[in-house]
Amino acid sequence: MYLRAVHAEPSIKALFEFIKENPLGILTTSIASPHYPFLQSSHIPWVLDTISEDPDVPVKGRLRGHLARQNPQSKALIEAVSNSSTGTLQHDVMVLFTSPYHHYVTPKFYTETKPSTAKVVPTWNYAAVQVYGKATIYHDSSSVETSLYLSQQIGDLSKQCETSIMGYSGHEGKPEPWSVSDAPDRYIDIMKKNIIGIEVSIESIGGKFKMSQEMGHGDRKGIIEGFQDLASDTGTHMADMVRRRGNMKDAERKI
Repeated sequence: MYLRAVHAEPSIKALFEFIKENPLGILTTSIASPHYPFLQSSHIPWVLDTISEDPDVPVKGRLRGHLARQNPQSKALIEAVSNSSTGTLQHDVMVLFTSPYHHYVTPKFYTETKPSTAKVVPTWNYAAVQVYGKATIYHDSSSVETSLYLSQQIGDLSKQCETSIMGYSGHEGKPEPWSVSDAPDRYIDIMKKNIIGIEVSIESIGGKFKMSQEMGHGDRKGIIEGFQDLASDTGTHMADMVRRRGNMKDAERKI
């Protein structure tokens, strides 16, 4: 990921929060195989276990997820670790998280620079976090370790999504969250045999909020008003992000 200084987010804590708010990440692997493509990607919802916000710590956290066993990427992963005593891939994997809110920025929004010099071009505003690390694969359906890992992972993931995303708490008139224990044990056991577990140690993490914070106040004001004029949820969110990131950058300049 190209991390231009003006857009880069230096806080690991903020990057962790971004992942928690946007848990659907794209897992990308590079595995040499005679049977499957070298590069493969899959969308996976992740559970984040944080360890340290210190950039010098070797492992800063862990991502826990799972894939359908019939997914070609799963088959390549199983093939790659079949002779490994640790179940860990030799090469790093990458997981990319993106904000659901992003938008094209027309030069017409630059109300200061466009009228004065016309030296403006279109761009795209977005936010993303990228993680690199080693992946351990839990694929042996007869293994107690695999069973325990998958039970914890799907339980934690369900709780995370039911409470944080759906808002089901069982309090103040809100519905009770669905729990894995609501389904028959035998059914869950069958489902577990059809997935593999993936745990990624976070050894490198970086992210950016590309929200026009490099622009001058006049152009930024025009961008905010342009997004607001879209009269959409995305436009409202983008206007707020441009305003907040611009204010943060202005505050940094004053220090």
